[in-house]
Amino acid sequence: MAGLIRREDIDEVRSRTDIREIVEGYVTLKSAGIGSYKGLCPFHDERTPSFHVRPQYGTYHCFGCDESGDVIAFLMALEHTTFTETVERLAARIGYELHYEQGQGPDREAVGRRQRLLDAHKVAAEYFQAQLRTRGAAEAQKYLGERGFTPQDAQDYGVGYAPKGWDHLLKHLRTRGYNDDELEATGMFSAGNRGLYDRFRGRLIFPIRGIGGEVIGFGARKLYDDDQGPKYLNTPETQLYKKSQVLYGIEKAKRQIAKQRQVVVVEGYTDVMSMHLAGVPTAVATCGTAFGAEHIKIVRRFLSDDGSGGEVVFTFDGDAAGQKAALRAFEEDQKFMAQTFVAVEPGGMDPCELRLAKGDAAVRSLLNSKQPLFKFAIQATMKRFDLNTLEGKVQALRATAPIVAQIRDVTLRPAYARQLAGWLGLEVADVVNAVEVAARAPRGQSQGYEPRFEPPVEQPQDVAPRFQLPNPRDPMLRAEREALEVVVQVPHLLGDTEWEQFTAVECAHPAHTAIHDAVSAVYSGAGAHDVQQGRAWVEALTAAVPEQLRGYVAGLSMRALPASNDVQLQRYAAGVVAHLFDRQIHRRQADLRAQLERTDSRAEPEAFQAISRQLMELEVERRKLQAD
Repeated sequence: MAGLIRREDIDEVRSRTDIREIVEGYVTLKSAGIGSYKGLCPFHDERTPSFHVRPQYGTYHCFGCDESGDVIAFLMALEHTTFTETVERLAARIGYELHYEQGQGPDREAVGRRQRLLDAHKVAAEYFQAQLRTRGAAEAQKYLGERGFTPQDAQDYGVGYAPKGWDHLLKHLRTRGYNDDELEATGMFSAGNRGLYDRFRGRLIFPIRGIGGEVIGFGARKLYDDDQGPKYLNTPETQLYKKSQVLYGIEKAKRQIAKQRQVVVVEGYTDVMSMHLAGVPTAVATCGTAFGAEHIKIVRRFLSDDGSGGEVVFTFDGDAAGQKAALRAFEEDQKFMAQTFVAVEPGGMDPCELRLAKGDAAVRSLLNSKQPLFKFAIQATMKRFDLNTLEGKVQALRATAPIVAQIRDVTLRPAYARQLAGWLGLEVADVVNAVEVAARAPRGQSQGYEPRFEPPVEQPQDVAPRFQLPNPRDPMLRAEREALEVVVQVPHLLGDTEWEQFTAVECAHPAHTAIHDAVSAVYSGAGAHDVQQGRAWVEALTAAVPEQLRGYVAGLSMRALPASNDVQLQRYAAGVVAHLFDRQIHRRQADLRAQLERTDSRAEPEAFQAISRQLMELEVERRKLQAD
């Protein structure tokens, strides 16, 4: 049995190791005052940083989950290594020679099973890389060359080749002192009637590394037509390799992810390489599994995902499989505080194909075409239905309303509800109502919403519409409510310009929309003389709105307006309506700018120019409003 490490050596290793440098291999740290740093805790899922590191004291502490300790405890918790293994790894890192009680150093068993597996993977990776440079790897070399990768690129990413045959790697590792129990535990070998044999044969090999850069598994790409196996064959689950917790390329991308506060999720190993080589160093890929909760935990730590910025961009193919992957990603979207996007190449090319066909600049520009993930999810869902029929529209609304209802930013929901209404060719009020119903439904039941909707000529006249009254504390609805108070109480103070602005406004809340439409209808049917008469005006409005909203209109007519004389009241009335109109212009400008960014001026020049003209017209209108 190996002896214990001397206490003096443990203290020396601990004092010589920079805990900040070790922690930053797993967590993005920011300054938190003199001598202190903070980041998202790696031990529990959190949205705001509560994990603090004090290099001067060599300690860490999380105020969220109460985890604390020194650099040895940190690595033991994250790497699942024993105390002795951890001290030995840190000692090797700084080149310090350890001493043991009774003069005994660790034998092979004492090094630890995990370290033995890591060593075996390192030896295997070096073997595969050496094989790629042999004449027998001609097919692998051809594959890389046809995809635009140089020998230096292959070397930089550790790409290798597993030769044909049943036991080449097996013999190589046995000569290095590994027994069959250890070899089987690596996942690089399969067991048959005659014992172990190489799992990877005649394939291009991509080493999969952990966050710290150590090889923990491999991905193998088929090269030969007579290979009956799958296109990609990965390491199975082992002590080292957990596919739900692994991101290919993370060891290269982690610092740029932290620096740029961006992560780009692609689908394959060569896509990651192409992205990095084209100038997008924040790209990573999952390894044979969907992007899930464990991947999100890794990404959020490096993004510093605390709600202060950052973006996650998925690059799915535009086919059915890519759309399905996007919908799965949207299910996990709520776990990010960063904005999530999708970037799809119009021709269906993946990043590797795009780089080969159009160059590095095209790969970089792919990110400029990104659109919000929820928008992509909405449009992908709509494609499943026939929107030329009323039934298809109803089914599409039933499927898409819950997606809009899940948008984290509640201020965006009304805008996307309006846009969804346009895409489906339905009334805005119907779609907004469907979204509100879906938002109130328990998770998992919102898909069952049945929108109540028929052609107007067939709609029963005795069925009153249902409205959810606006939340008086909602700041986004305040401008609408204030403008309605003005037109209900003092319509005679508004001139033709203000009335024109008011009638052109689209309200976000369905109750406000119904009242707005009633006001516009009564105003258009009344002369200036009737508008002057407050009591008759309010009575006419009350009769014009749905019965359910009559009490709300009464409240609008009673709330005191913030003015102490007629001059102030005149200014307030005109200002409130102008403010609401100005907000609508800003909202439309923001929508158009986003649309402009997602429109390729070369592929769609007419659409690009049309949007640009609309933006110019809105800007002229906005400046005119400010001048008035």
